[in-house]
Amino acid sequence: MSTPSRTDAGTNATSAPDRGHDHGENEGHGEGHGHVEVDGVELSAELVEGPSVASHDVAEYALWLGDDSLVLAQQLGWWISRAPELEEDIALGNIALDLIGHARSLLHYSGAESNRTEDDLAYWRTEPSWRSAHLFEQPNGDFAHTIARQFIAANYLFELYSRLAGSADATLAAIAAKAVKEVDYHRDHAAQWVLRLALGTEESRARMITGLSDLWPFLDELFVDEPLIDRLEGVAVRPSTLRGPVEDAMAPVLREAELDEPRGFISSGGGRRGDHSENLGPLLAEMQVLARAHPGASW
Repeated sequence: MSTPSRTDAGTNATSAPDRGHDHGENEGHGEGHGHVEVDGVELSAELVEGPSVASHDVAEYALWLGDDSLVLAQQLGWWISRAPELEEDIALGNIALDLIGHARSLLHYSGAESNRTEDDLAYWRTEPSWRSAHLFEQPNGDFAHTIARQFIAANYLFELYSRLAGSADATLAAIAAKAVKEVDYHRDHAAQWVLRLALGTEESRARMITGLSDLWPFLDELFVDEPLIDRLEGVAVRPSTLRGPVEDAMAPVLREAELDEPRGFISSGGGRRGDHSENLGPLLAEMQVLARAHPGASW
């Protein structure tokens, strides 16, 4: 996927050191706006060796997962040059690069079904066509908010990809098997920061508690079984089966941090059906502006 600047899908993630990972209203197929390309990075081998075209339902499922990763990568890229430590500039940039790699693979696989490239899906879809869950769309807020979002997201993605690696769809299984190794680092990084902030100063603890309280309502949507899942038995991971493992994975960290599991309202969600929070539109406008302003350009 092209990441030419701060305003594109990687939000300047390419400026952070790469740890060696593979890194991808117009619903057209590329003919009207050209192709935006910045580098020659090859997609992962699983997409070269696996089936070239997914079924319609599998393509929709891959779109769900790819959109989650791309939106989260866009959010994290904002922290480059703004993180509280230089090391965190690098760490968050590398996590964003990992997520872009996952998004590239998933959107490439999804788009083949409708003859669209990963860049078509990233830069030329309008808000109702996106399938990201509301959690990933929530704004960065302060650093503690970002860590709270990352803590929930990374634990969810780890459990998801751990199970998706056994999918009957060989391409999804291969993508997940690669992604889970990277997401394992993401969740460890988030857990260390939850502990550091919660057990630090009064100010950092208060911010961590607020961050978790603000983000926790968006956890429930991740476990909703949409009708698509019923048509993908053996291929997709049933979201409702992830609730227990995800909550069990987060609980020891919360206990060590002396934090209670937040209680309160539950977000209605709807991202899988194209009903999004008010945050997605501005995020897409920033991410897509360069590609739309200079259709057909290359870097």
